[in-house]
Amino acid sequence: MKRFVITSAAIIALGTSAFAGSCPGLMTKIDEALKTAELTEADKAKVMDLRKKGEEQHNAGQHSESVATLNEALKTLGM
Repeated sequence: MKRFVITSAAIIALGTSAFAGSCPGLMTKIDEALKTAELTEADKAKVMDLRKKGEEQHNAGQHSESVATLNEALKTLGM
């Protein structure tokens, strides 16, 4: 049982680290896409709000939420 708990904790920790490493890359991808994207003002504002929210979530340690938010921004960009 002890081995199971330790293994589970390690898997969770590694999974969180993987999400943490994804956030900055997604933010960079959004920033680059915004430079050339042809969006309505409403969609551009939505992407920028989602990007800001994703960064805030990342900084708060909420990496899985951040990845979901940033992916929503990318979807709005058509990516």
